[in-house]
Amino acid sequence: MSERPIIDAGPALNFFSINKERLLIGTMGRLTTTETVEREVLRKARTDSRFAPAEAVWKKVAPNFLEVRSDDTTPALEAVVVRLTGLPMAKRMQSPKDLGETMVISHAVVAAEAGADVIIIIDEGDGAKLASSEARRLDRLRGQGRVVGSVRLVSSLIILERAAGSEHVPDKSSMREIYARLRSCDDGLIPIERTRLLSPNLWATHRSP
Repeated sequence: MSERPIIDAGPALNFFSINKERLLIGTMGRLTTTETVEREVLRKARTDSRFAPAEAVWKKVAPNFLEVRSDDTTPALEAVVVRLTGLPMAKRMQSPKDLGETMVISHAVVAAEAGADVIIIIDEGDGAKLASSEARRLDRLRGQGRVVGSVRLVSSLIILERAAGSEHVPDKSSMREIYARLRSCDDGLIPIERTRLLSPNLWATHRSP
């Protein structure tokens, strides 16, 4: 059983702020996220000019292509948040630092523990490390015979790799241009020369300059 990929604020801001929502959704399919991430994206869109286009894009794609899940407390969600953070959910919700990542991972784990296979769209950082740790925990549980699903991580870089040669990124020139625009929004992205995005192997099956 697969669910819609669940997206963190960072990748959503990356693609929405440069009006590349069709690339994102065309590559990954219809998405879901959390109320906390929605608030974070809209707040940044209204307070940082780099992200200003993201609000209009968000309103355009939701709810048909982007479902927003409630962050209301449930027993399953409470249990995961407590295990991940050591805090009751109500108290964790009072601290905004990394809250979006925490809720995205928690929702994904709840779904996986119920048997779903879930993709988390998240970029490198503490959140990605935590999500990777949860993915390994679920793998161990399956190895012990538990009936649980899985969590898999996909980053902005992986999305671009998957899109290489598509209508959204038809050639290397397009890849360079899109990546430069993404980096203007996210200084955490490494230089393109240190990625696989221009690799001959990636483009071997595509005609590109």
